[in-house]
Amino acid sequence: MLPPQPVTLTRGRVRLEPWAPAHDADLLAAATPEVFRWLPAFPPTTVAEVAAIRQSHPGLPWAVVVEGRAAGSTSYLDVDCELGGLEVGWTWYRRDLWAGDVNPSCKLLLLSYAFEELGAERVLLKADALNTRSRAAITRLGCAFDGVLRHHKRRPDGSVRDTAYYSMLADEWPVAKAGLVTRLG
Repeated sequence: MLPPQPVTLTRGRVRLEPWAPAHDADLLAAATPEVFRWLPAFPPTTVAEVAAIRQSHPGLPWAVVVEGRAAGSTSYLDVDCELGGLEVGWTWYRRDLWAGDVNPSCKLLLLSYAFEELGAERVLLKADALNTRSRAAITRLGCAFDGVLRHHKRRPDGSVRDTAYYSMLADEWPVAKAGLVTRLG
């Protein structure tokens, strides 16, 4: 698998741009407590805190730009070029964009790039086991449920999180892609 690069990916009104300082103010406005409820960090309260998240990010983060404004973020994490695997994660969007076209558009872009351009063999997605909304969205993408890693990590509030794991393999991608394309029209 080729290593992912910080490229811009576009589909319809959704554009994934490498997360840069120019996105930070918009992302601060989008990062409400409700949006950050299931993320492994408290929501930022200043542009400096958004910048710190960007600068300390462990993967390749994109700003999700909708109609010209950064409205969330998504990332590639845990890239393993030797095994051909990577994770799509740390995904969040402004609340008014939930349950619409933004998440499936982003996933179509990220999965297409991973499987078709980079040559990935496996893409991992995971969610807090209690986050039923995200788990349902991952299932709608066509990902297989792999199991729950119990007591996987601590949430920002100190409670212990179980993590639900899902994956998609390269030979599963064509059917999943067709479903996403149909779903998005």
